Amino acid sequence: MLLAMARLRLGRLADLAPALLLPLVRFVLARQVRGITDVRGLQDIVKRYMDRMIERTTAGFSVSGLEQLDPRRPYLYMSNHRDIAMDPAFTNYALYQGGHETVRIAIGDNLLTRPWVSDVMRLNKSFIVKRSASGPRELLAASRNLSNYIRHSLVQERAPIWIAQREGRAKDGRDRTEPVVIKMLSMSRDKQTEDFAAHMRSLAIVPVAISYELDPCDALKAKELYMLASQGRYQKGEQEDIASIGQGITGNKGRVHVSFGTPLSGELDTPEAVAAEVDRQIAAGYCLHPNNLWAYRALHGEAAPVPADLYLERGSCSQAAFEARIAALPAAHRPYALAIYANAVASKIARTATPVSPC
Repeated sequence: MLLAMARLRLGRLADLAPALLLPLVRFVLARQVRGITDVRGLQDIVKRYMDRMIERTTAGFSVSGLEQLDPRRPYLYMSNHRDIAMDPAFTNYALYQGGHETVRIAIGDNLLTRPWVSDVMRLNKSFIVKRSASGPRELLAASRNLSNYIRHSLVQERAPIWIAQREGRAKDGRDRTEPVVIKMLSMSRDKQTEDFAAHMRSLAIVPVAISYELDPCDALKAKELYMLASQGRYQKGEQEDIASIGQGITGNKGRVHVSFGTPLSGELDTPEAVAAEVDRQIAAGYCLHPNNLWAYRALHGEAAPVPADLYLERGSCSQAAFEARIAALPAAHRPYALAIYANAVASKIARTATPVSPC
């Protein structure tokens, strides 16, 4: 993580002598955080790093839909999950820039393999999702505590929340809300006085679609997907998630877009109905780029039917560069890498009646 921060300041020069630079990075960080007395002060520093990261690792950052939301209202932002750190970071950055309150961020306890990671996450208003619970009783208790905390934050403390639509990243590019996440959110309702649909409305769930033209971790994800398909299992390294965080921060992302949907309303009276509406809004808000369509046609053939009015945002990556990126991977991994990009097109076609531009 410190190397990732060094790269943001020094670019690839940080790779030439990391052992010499890391103590310097620690010293600079210590000076920057000296005198900080609240979360806002820390987030001002984080914003400076975000500004630098966007300048160096993206071809542009844009936001849509935020103008429809009340900056005084605490929402439960539920986004698709492509990158461990950057999904909540880009959501928070968009909110910060737009004059909205920044969010409390749900993170899995599987990421807390280093004490300093836990400290930094908590300083940045993160709270822990206990994914390591063993046994149904412990899992039920952890889910109920999490549900109560989220409800208390939104209703009592009026603090907005960010949570992913699923446990773990959508490594295959299929953004699907897991009904179990919705069931967890429903555990805080009083069944005697509030029906399911009313409880969901009270949480003010806002679907958020985060679109990356390029995925810095596509090669890592493709390898994992190939191993799962060919061997039935994949043994993740102890620090693999931390390495993915660093790669996600420093890697080239191309154009990035964050699209905010509208708060869920109506009689969504089952977890599946809520999940379907979140999926619909995320698919509608997802910003496609030309490389998504190139990947789709590479997998399904040039003649694969695509709506004539399917909107593609202008991309920063040429077709030749994208094809070279895929060709650099082992041949067995390439279909899985292509699917990461192609499945966004399939979701858009399947879930959006009129594919208008969200970008």
